[in-house]
Amino acid sequence: MECTQCGELFDSDYKSQICAKCGEVLEVVYNGSMPKISRISGFWDMEAIMPNCNYMHPYLGNTPYIKASGNDSLLFKLEFLNPTHSFKDRGSAIEVAKAKEYGFDEVVCASTGNMAYSITYYSKLYGINTKVFISEDANKDKINDIKSLGNANITRVNGDFSKAQELAIKYSKKHKAFLCGDYCYRKEGQKSIAYEIMYSNTNTKNIFVPVENATLLSATYKALAEMKYHNKISSMPKIIAVQSEMCKPLVSAFIKKAAVKYEKPRTKADAIAVGYPTYGDEGIEALRRVSGNAVSVSEKSMRYEQKKFFEDYGLIAELASVSTIAAYKNLKTKGLTVAVITGSNV
Repeated sequence: MECTQCGELFDSDYKSQICAKCGEVLEVVYNGSMPKISRISGFWDMEAIMPNCNYMHPYLGNTPYIKASGNDSLLFKLEFLNPTHSFKDRGSAIEVAKAKEYGFDEVVCASTGNMAYSITYYSKLYGINTKVFISEDANKDKINDIKSLGNANITRVNGDFSKAQELAIKYSKKHKAFLCGDYCYRKEGQKSIAYEIMYSNTNTKNIFVPVENATLLSATYKALAEMKYHNKISSMPKIIAVQSEMCKPLVSAFIKKAAVKYEKPRTKADAIAVGYPTYGDEGIEALRRVSGNAVSVSEKSMRYEQKKFFEDYGLIAELASVSTIAAYKNLKTKGLTVAVITGSNV
């Protein structure tokens, strides 16, 4: 484990995802060569490229694709077919398993909805309680989903995700609960999306991802860099990061070539309503390394694409999920493109 800010190193049995020296997020670093993966037919085929742990191996991942109507160059990867209907399951399965390994009986997280639902689901599988901090303005249906699992204590916060995250960090220290969320173990689970994309579609030229805390963005780059280093792919596709025009701190920073600054979320796409992305600066660096791009889309365009997605395919997707489709239509891309449709909890 290496701190992304001060470079401090921690052994793999270090029981936190936050640096004890400076308080910044850590990165999982692997020693030796990466194991060979001949094929990917399920999420756990990638266990060898993830942190060591005694995993339960619940079903998740290996989500299908559908081809865009009238466009053979565009594929949608349906992440809402994971158990709790979002891509968050990939990270939660790793994160909660590590909490169990470390001996915690409670995890704590801040969330806009999907992550808390996912963490609570996997915590229940591992027999761990969950403490959730979530905004008073959060989607009521998502809160009901969390409550339905029966092992979560929910605190409604007078503020947005950044305020909830602050409270979750304080709670973890005071009550010795394992801090979950957009941190390094989640990133390791989420990089599996890019592995699945490239193993099944080796000629992919562009990957569109929605940006909340930019964990998926940075995880996508990490996966591509690993595959390129080990000669699994000959070149890395471009990554296009997508935010709403009503909450675009990463896009603004990318355009200005500046550090990410907090921006009050005003978007109805609650799954990407984060004013200060945890991995924002790291995500921007990733985009530059693959000659990628960061773009914002209007609220109107997301509503349109959500309705059209249902009309064309009979499938329901969140506003945040279809932001990738709206962005694709605004950009001129060449070659095979995969748009990640991240969730359907709506």
